[in-house]
Amino acid sequence: MSEENNNPAAGISQDAPAGAVLQVLAQYVKDLSFENPNAPDSLRVGDGQQNISVNANVNVQQLNETEYEVGLAFKIETKRGDDVSFLVELTYCGVFRVENIPQDSLHPVLLIEAPRQLFPFARRVLADATRDGGYPPLLLDPIDFVDLYRRNMEARGGQSEQAPAGDEKPN
Repeated sequence: MSEENNNPAAGISQDAPAGAVLQVLAQYVKDLSFENPNAPDSLRVGDGQQNISVNANVNVQQLNETEYEVGLAFKIETKRGDDVSFLVELTYCGVFRVENIPQDSLHPVLLIEAPRQLFPFARRVLADATRDGGYPPLLLDPIDFVDLYRRNMEARGGQSEQAPAGDEKPN
């Protein structure tokens, strides 16, 4: 395996200095809510297809000169007909130390690579919450954060923000 494949920011910027650092200092559930308003009726296997709506956002907040909180916020609602089966909301965050990354690469590193590192853990929390709510575990498909970033950049007219602070929305 090449050294480039081990670099979490590989492919984002070829101009990044050799000492570029993206380090996870902490990760945590900031907010979790699970509502099961029609239980136990909603737990019965019934007629009709479950309709699932998934909304996800990426939020970045600068904490100090080198540390950023990156949050993945999910809102997932499942309905059978007009009846809500369950509603789950999760904000899963990580604190990242960023050093020696050029300013023009900082935005994509925080909105692509950091969420990519958090996603598997957030996915597990959502799967556990739905399973604990009496449903089969909800296993979200991976999110293509590169495509998400590109679509949001196009929507902004290709202009990147100097200081990462925006929302990125896949759905």
